[in-house]
Amino acid sequence: MSAPIAKPWLSSQSDQDPRSATGSPLRWGIIATGGIARSVSQDLALLADAELYAVSSRGQDTADAFAVAYDFAKAYGDDGGVPGYQRLLADEQVDVVYVATPHAQHHEIVLAALNAGKHVLCEKAFTINAREASELIDVARSRNLFLMEAVWSRFLPSMQRAFEIAASGELGDIHWVTADLGFPAPYSPTARLWARKDGGGALLDLSVYPLLWALGTLGFPQTVSATGFINDDGVDAQNALTLGYNHGAQVQLTSSLLAHGPRTATVAGSLGFLQSVGSINNPGELTVSTGWDSRRTEAFESVGRGYVYELREVTRCIQQGLTESPVMPLEDTLNTMRLFDGVRAQLGVSYPNDRH
Repeated sequence: MSAPIAKPWLSSQSDQDPRSATGSPLRWGIIATGGIARSVSQDLALLADAELYAVSSRGQDTADAFAVAYDFAKAYGDDGGVPGYQRLLADEQVDVVYVATPHAQHHEIVLAALNAGKHVLCEKAFTINAREASELIDVARSRNLFLMEAVWSRFLPSMQRAFEIAASGELGDIHWVTADLGFPAPYSPTARLWARKDGGGALLDLSVYPLLWALGTLGFPQTVSATGFINDDGVDAQNALTLGYNHGAQVQLTSSLLAHGPRTATVAGSLGFLQSVGSINNPGELTVSTGWDSRRTEAFESVGRGYVYELREVTRCIQQGLTESPVMPLEDTLNTMRLFDGVRAQLGVSYPNDRH
């Protein structure tokens, strides 16, 4: 028998237009100006109750250019030995910050943001390890501030629907799940994806997406076995995870920075199966088969680039005085980091942050 999945995975907001205001406007600060910061800023501009207020970067010119491109009111670069992000955090007008720096910087910056009294949305992977994650969660709770990991796919209508179908019993008892995500990333020892000092590798950058399919349909596993290819820099270029459950279900997940993959997920049960169509982190369709002959396809369209759904959740929660999302609770983030710690121990991957 498959284990029941907790209701928090399903959002009560899935039928609402995520662009519509749910309360008083919030002033946002964006920390870092890379590709993900650009995409999130574009979606943030779609929210009726979001004000694109401030952005920070190490270089003032870079911050200024980003502010002009995405219509932010303020831009903060490093000045007089004070990092741009600290100057942004000192701005009392900022209500909530989105942290888009490399993984290894998350702990330092999120901690500074919480100590400055700011609510925080932090890009995944949340931190380098569970120790860092636990400290941030403790600080956020002690200061009564909102904190959430930005696992954007968790809030997408297609993903929510997949979790709903799995939980409904239509597929019967879920017995196995497979999911993969991969692409050949050009190698450079200084590139974020490959740099050990930044938390590079397939695990922290990609594996959250295949793992999402397991967690959303079966929950956290009781056992995890990991294999992978570790390059000469000490980061995992590819990994394969096998998750085991006490009720007998099994999961196989693959993440790769070396090879193209189909980027598909399958959730198989005693009465039928579900498959994603399109990349597993933003499926455009779900195919549902029951028995041998019955098959249907459900199609989905995302608003903006897909980040608007998690941004709505953060906004709604802060407006309602919540300190964590019921759809993306902090305990799930902490348990994910614990799982990744265990995987890294098996693979033999360590990062400089682990020594702190």
